Amino acid sequence: MTLDIVLKAENLTKQVTSPEGPLTILRNVSFEIAAGQSVAVVGASGAGKSTLLALLAGLDAPTSGRVLLAGVDLTALDEDGRARLRAEQVGFVFQSFHLVQSLTALENVMLPLELAGRTDARRTALQTCERVGLAQRVGHYPRQLSGGEQQRVAIARAFVTQPAVLFADEPTGNLDTVTGEKVVSLLFELNANSHTTLMLVTHDRSLARRCSRILELSGGELLPEQAVA
Repeated sequence: MTLDIVLKAENLTKQVTSPEGPLTILRNVSFEIAAGQSVAVVGASGAGKSTLLALLAGLDAPTSGRVLLAGVDLTALDEDGRARLRAEQVGFVFQSFHLVQSLTALENVMLPLELAGRTDARRTALQTCERVGLAQRVGHYPRQLSGGEQQRVAIARAFVTQPAVLFADEPTGNLDTVTGEKVVSLLFELNANSHTTLMLVTHDRSLARRCSRILELSGGELLPEQAVA
């Protein structure tokens, strides 16, 4: 594996049990992603997009196959080992923000730095808040922020540790079109300027085409990759 491959999936298969018997959500999915790329994951509802993201981030384990994140085999780690690797290498942005309501915007962004024992947590979090246009809102609580502002806090929190990969699962799903466009532009700007790999699950084809690559799932299988026009 070359040094610039930050994420590698090898024959990922995920099965779960259902009343009707075993259900295959993903089947033999393989690909490599280079550092700094922006990659869209698309497909119909139920195609396995969110399951794939969970496996790539080590939030779930595959039935067979393996994931290499920053050169480390996630499937060879126990739960604590995967959590440590996530803390060091991964950022998350979700549709529903997942902010801590009792913490200010700044404190939410500081949280992953403090958990990592960083002594510069406040200064680094302030700088990141400024990068995402929240300098005037750092003392506000989530309930005092608009949806777009809350998602900016979530993005700042995801980027503050300078992760190797940022996973974004429908990050504009709860936002209006104009706000969503601003949030997406911010994600691509941070992706370009920080060399963080962006992996974006979306149902929006026009958004997917802004990425450097598109991975399309259908019935749990990865379709042959098409060049992005």
